[in-house]
Amino acid sequence: MRVRLSGIVLAATLLGGVTAPALADRPPQNLHMVDGHWTAWEPPTPAPGTQVHVIQRGDTLWDLAARFYGNPYLWPQLWEHNRYILDAHWIYPGDPLVLGPEVQPVDTLAGGAGTGELEPGEEPGEESAPVENVLTAGAAAGAPIPLGSESDLLCSGFIGDAEEEFPYTIAGSEYDVLQAGLEGNAATTLQGRWGVANTVKYGLNTSDIVYIDGGRAQGLSAGTVFTAVAPGRQVIHPTGGVFGRFYNYLGRVRVLSVQETTAIAEIIHSCDPITVGSLLRPYEPEPVPLARVTAMRPVNFPSPEEALENTPVIVFSEDEIISLGEDHVVYIDRGAEQDVTPGDIFTIYRRNRPGLPPIVLGELAVLSVQSRSAVAKIIESRYPVYIGDRLELK
Repeated sequence: MRVRLSGIVLAATLLGGVTAPALADRPPQNLHMVDGHWTAWEPPTPAPGTQVHVIQRGDTLWDLAARFYGNPYLWPQLWEHNRYILDAHWIYPGDPLVLGPEVQPVDTLAGGAGTGELEPGEEPGEESAPVENVLTAGAAAGAPIPLGSESDLLCSGFIGDAEEEFPYTIAGSEYDVLQAGLEGNAATTLQGRWGVANTVKYGLNTSDIVYIDGGRAQGLSAGTVFTAVAPGRQVIHPTGGVFGRFYNYLGRVRVLSVQETTAIAEIIHSCDPITVGSLLRPYEPEPVPLARVTAMRPVNFPSPEEALENTPVIVFSEDEIISLGEDHVVYIDRGAEQDVTPGDIFTIYRRNRPGLPPIVLGELAVLSVQSRSAVAKIIESRYPVYIGDRLELK
């Protein structure tokens, strides 16, 4: 999410003498009358079959995304439908805001398939055309589609500082004292590199009970949800130097009850086995971003080499995958500090031999952002994609 979202305001609000925080340098200066209201833009006539909201005084893209899409973080998808708005900081009462295409009933999309009835002009024995995949049909119609899946967000990770700090740790599990042994031995814990070694169950997963090294005294309360994290290897930037450390999301843990300095919790979702010693960070739900997918940049019209000199690059992939392609999750070296936001789509380039233009490899979409990095998914690829390939915002 761009920080400047807090500054999305209405010109009418400002004209009415009420100020609001805005990060834009100045409001647009070319206000003119369109259909009886003032605007800085050239709003087109909405196409038939689209859902339209007429902007009212006090509206913001943030609030409208919450009202119509169910989540304010989807404001970039609302803006994507209305690209006549050249600056998302400024929207004007009276302008039409396209929300998206009208959804066709299933029976209409299926053309009556499965009812046994013939379509007009269809001869007996003639097969009806197959119904397209919903996402494919939506993309073809220009409707926003999900750029990934929920598991891409919950089971990926992030690139943080080399020594990232976490508030809590999984200090133990019920299985640690269930092993057979002489009386008193249960209190003796053998700690291995990856967690408790003398335990009945080492890799923990959904529904297992664990203990957290913090409780009421640290402000913990029942119902709090954490993401379990495992530190990974250092990430070396393709241009040289340590960029950060990869932290892998293992799953989610929910606090069931708290004591003074400890808490009992349950693993409610696991991507990989969770071990005693896993780190915990507060869980922050994120929606899967939506976007209207358009054709990839033509291969015969790449950006010039000099335009890619200081652009983002792919810096990491999980599981040591070298040859990347469509549907692979990757990490890039730009984040919220560089104004990257979920839903951004980048063209992937491979630099060519000196004197030759760059090669268009494919596209990736940003799913989640941290301060200096972002999680992305390759949504199209012509050739294998590698760590170090360049990116350009589409």
